[in-house]
Amino acid sequence: MIPNKIEIIPYSNDLKEAIKILNYEWLEKYFRVEKSDIQSLSNPNEEIIDKGGFIFYAKLNGEIVGTASLLKKTEDIFELGKMAVSEKAQGHKIGTLLLEHCLQFAKQKQIKTLILYSNKKLKSALHLYRKYGFSEIKLDEGLYERANIKMEKHL
Repeated sequence: MIPNKIEIIPYSNDLKEAIKILNYEWLEKYFRVEKSDIQSLSNPNEEIIDKGGFIFYAKLNGEIVGTASLLKKTEDIFELGKMAVSEKAQGHKIGTLLLEHCLQFAKQKQIKTLILYSNKKLKSALHLYRKYGFSEIKLDEGLYERANIKMEKHL
């Protein structure tokens, strides 16, 4: 049996649709696509890259199956967001690899703090974030309807 080859690659214009497809898949399964999601996922260059953020993709055997982003909030604070792994690729630790890549990348870029917004019903995601040193902080209201927990990690 050939082992699965997983690689993490940076965003490129030819992969623009992948962030939208992957995020819509999980948003529609667990929550709903919000107005801010439509805006950012339809225009990743303008809404994430041009504002100083970064987008990464996970490829499994040559196919894009996961994504994660670092969204710039301030010079020192970035939000880990837009993280999604296709259902057909779950069980390959792709979420873990994307998270590890984002943490390494943030340290290289000398980002001081990562924040994230999640939902308490996403137990496996919260377990992963806690395992990597994120802790719960006060939630600021109104950013995402689905968010009922905010976490941060100082790098």
